[in-house]
Amino acid sequence: MTTTQQINALRETLERHNHSYYVLDAPTIPDHEYDALMRELIALEEAHPELRTPDSPTQRVGGTPLESFSQVTHEVPLESLNDAFSQDELEEFHARVLKVVSDPTYVVEPKIDGLSVALTYENGLLVRGATRGNGLVGEDVTENLKTVRSVPLRLPVHAPPHLVVRGEVYMPKRVFAELNEQRDLAGEAPFANPRNAAAGSMRQLDPKIAAGRRLAMIAFNVQAVAGKDFAEHHETLDFLREMGFSAIDYKVYDSMTACIARIETLGQSRSDFEYDIDGAVIKLDNLHDRLELGSTSKAPRWAVAYKYPPEQKPTVVREIVVQVGRTGVLTPKAVVEPVQLMGTTVTNASLHNQDYIDEKDIRIGDTVLIQKAGEIIPEVVTVLKEKRPADAVPYTLPDTCPACGAPVHRDVDGVAVRCTSASCPAQLLRNIAHFASRDAMDIEGLGPSIVELLVDAGLVRSAGDLYTLDPVRMVELPLMAEKRTENLLAAIEASKSQGLARLIYALGIRQVGQQTAKSLAAHFGSMEALEAADLEALVQVGDIGTVTAQFLLDWFASPQSQALLGSLRAAGVRMAAEASEAGDARFAGQTFVLTGTFVRYTRHEAAAAIERLGGKVASSVSKNTNYILAGENAGSKLDKAHSLGVAVIDENAFDAMIG
Repeated sequence: MTTTQQINALRETLERHNHSYYVLDAPTIPDHEYDALMRELIALEEAHPELRTPDSPTQRVGGTPLESFSQVTHEVPLESLNDAFSQDELEEFHARVLKVVSDPTYVVEPKIDGLSVALTYENGLLVRGATRGNGLVGEDVTENLKTVRSVPLRLPVHAPPHLVVRGEVYMPKRVFAELNEQRDLAGEAPFANPRNAAAGSMRQLDPKIAAGRRLAMIAFNVQAVAGKDFAEHHETLDFLREMGFSAIDYKVYDSMTACIARIETLGQSRSDFEYDIDGAVIKLDNLHDRLELGSTSKAPRWAVAYKYPPEQKPTVVREIVVQVGRTGVLTPKAVVEPVQLMGTTVTNASLHNQDYIDEKDIRIGDTVLIQKAGEIIPEVVTVLKEKRPADAVPYTLPDTCPACGAPVHRDVDGVAVRCTSASCPAQLLRNIAHFASRDAMDIEGLGPSIVELLVDAGLVRSAGDLYTLDPVRMVELPLMAEKRTENLLAAIEASKSQGLARLIYALGIRQVGQQTAKSLAAHFGSMEALEAADLEALVQVGDIGTVTAQFLLDWFASPQSQALLGSLRAAGVRMAAEASEAGDARFAGQTFVLTGTFVRYTRHEAAAAIERLGGKVASSVSKNTNYILAGENAGSKLDKAHSLGVAVIDENAFDAMIG
């Protein structure tokens, strides 16, 4: 078998298993066997890059990060739907249809609460994927859509020469729950609901981030097709399944009464779907009848979306407990009498903060109405004060941390109440997960679950302990086989040389993000110099105001912080900036905007050069912009720069500036 034949055979096998797992929900081989096949294909393609093709399964892992999303004009508008909120409104829709169509047949589908996209295939190959946008123009998210495993990269050989498919990208409920758990451990704000998570994932400029979000897609409409004629909508859905798509479930009815019954059934089984549904859609099945009815300027007249009201249930607040997050914020939570809501048993509800409790006057013993915010997170809607017991008293967050007993204080500029102890055990998991995260020390293999394993075993009490882990004890832990332990220790060792900017960010100091950490590393050049800086010296750094400067001073003054830095120094973690991080800050305090196409640089390379020399790169031109680096075909940003009097430089001038 030739190399080409071997590669083609592997691709065909992997896509067949992909379809079984992600579309049919019927895995055909164990994950480790699939991974072995994928590694074999990757190795062959790396050895023979000329044989790598855009539709290869290896291309799903994410390509080069994008600079921005280009706009796409939809071949067929992606219309929105008119909403209905009652049975009467559905009957009114039916009456309007009867004025044009004497004997209508309808299709009823669940309405997925996700992100609508359009996929374009030419000769069976996926060439473009775009968001809905305003219905006429969307954003080109092709590279991110390629990471969604239920999206076919290539259609069967009998596919039409041109096909545009509309679908809904969503984040499965189980993935959403896992992602929010990881974000919580990393000290990041949780996503409000799966739809926001899916939309945010599709708009990541780095496809590798989108790939890690494990999104899925269900197709629900043929927008355009060459060489095929369909009479009814349900035929197009069957055709989409034949083409390898996961297509929306549907039922066909010839009466509105039957449609309404189906909507009620779907509503009762909403919790059974792996995706969120916020309603059900009724569509005319006959495509000719749709043409007769047409559309308004906003929506088709041949379809309507019934929106389910949020389910609310009464329950009793038995207790209010407080959790402590990575940054020390105290978050109250109501422990409630168990109640069935959206198919699950709810025992807790979010209370957000003290202001939320005060505003709704929530007390222990109160009977409250709860609902799922975004149909995921239970929250208290209102208090049924007529049922309040006589002994109920207003609730106030404690003055000391429930995890360590240290005093708490309220942010001067917000509603958060925080623990003041740097060694609070409740913050340990989240602090270490942040320390090891990709943008910090980037310790591959040290995810939240392994961090928790090490902490529970007593092997890690601070980030410094990572560098003195005992491999003998690690191998004895669940999940930590010899090879995994070896790989993790190698990644920890490699992290020692990540650089001063990453280390500063990894420490988790309040208001010190990645860019601020880079500025501090460039300005001071070493951890020792940063520790010695006073308020006046700190505010000389472009990104640092007095509030952030005080957070830095407070952090370095803490005995726990000094102990952590001591253990990191003893372990050999680099505390001084490399030449690329410090020493030359000629662009300090200066902001650049990049536009157009460059010959000698990619945008990423140009931006890296600017940041290496202490400058900032912004996405839009303003009066605060110092330079605009303009390549060929520069557009509106160049015009705005001229109007604001911003200095415009080309690549030759930029070369001279950076030497």
